Amino acid sequence: MIKKINGLYYLMISEGGTGPDHALSIARSESITGPFVGNPRNPVLTHRHLGNDYPIVNMGHADIVETQNGEWWMVLLASRPYGGYYRNLGRETLLVSFTWEDGWLVVKPGIGIVELVEVRPDLPEQRWLTQAACDHFDSEKLGMQWLFARTPREDFFSLDARKGHLRLKLRRETITEDVNPSLVCKRQQHIDFAARTVMEFTPQTENETAGMALLQSSKFNFRFEYVKTGESYFVQLTKCTNGKEEVLARNAFSADTLYLTVTAHGQDYSFYYGSKSDEHLILAEQVDGRILSTDVAGGFVGACLGLYASSNGMEKRQCSRL
Repeated sequence: MIKKINGLYYLMISEGGTGPDHALSIARSESITGPFVGNPRNPVLTHRHLGNDYPIVNMGHADIVETQNGEWWMVLLASRPYGGYYRNLGRETLLVSFTWEDGWLVVKPGIGIVELVEVRPDLPEQRWLTQAACDHFDSEKLGMQWLFARTPREDFFSLDARKGHLRLKLRRETITEDVNPSLVCKRQQHIDFAARTVMEFTPQTENETAGMALLQSSKFNFRFEYVKTGESYFVQLTKCTNGKEEVLARNAFSADTLYLTVTAHGQDYSFYYGSKSDEHLILAEQVDGRILSTDVAGGFVGACLGLYASSNGMEKRQCSRL
């Protein structure tokens, strides 16, 4: 990134890889074509010297801006590990202030690092509508918080078929393939969280399934599903590690309406179900969630969780309702 400030061109670059040695360095020149001279105090920002136990790691990929009040701020990417050096939240966006000394930027003089709690910019307060904790799917379009796995090439969900419901089609695609499955999800945003849905679904065959999915990639994920075996129905938790599937828990259960709940306390994920809103039957508790970390699964993105349906290779049926 190149910025022109007070007649000088500043070149900022992230180096040291994107892991714990990630760092931000800067150089400047009187000409955009150079030569550029590096800051003798480079890197101007890094957490590599703080160790893997510091709550913010992997600093880099920054941009800078001056506010109308003359303050300078930097926006950058970093990660928050927990339960060891594991980053289920992937890379997040952080904000930190800096000043100028002798034509070079200095991040938080006297401190030099990004902390978990920062002073906000001296700007007029902007009130934004707080996003509802629960989505009742009563809008014409999905909210911007919802994501898909890869670009959809066909319609697989509907908000119109039944008002106040998200309807998912049972298609042959699954989340363990590099395809676009019937999955509507959102990013895990917190280390501790609770996610819940109510689902109306009855599998017609042993291939049909629907429920919740926790996804890091097609090879690393959990499926919290309602399934059929023979003439019996089950709530089932399946763990996929590097493409290898393992059923962690399976309870016999039969209901037209299911309440599914996933909670996380650090790296302990727990799964509950019931036929009523106040019923929380245990399927599995304190399941190790580290497979949802980029440090196990690879890549840079954080984990997602959401609503999922599949016919597992069979021809698609009209829909399930979630």
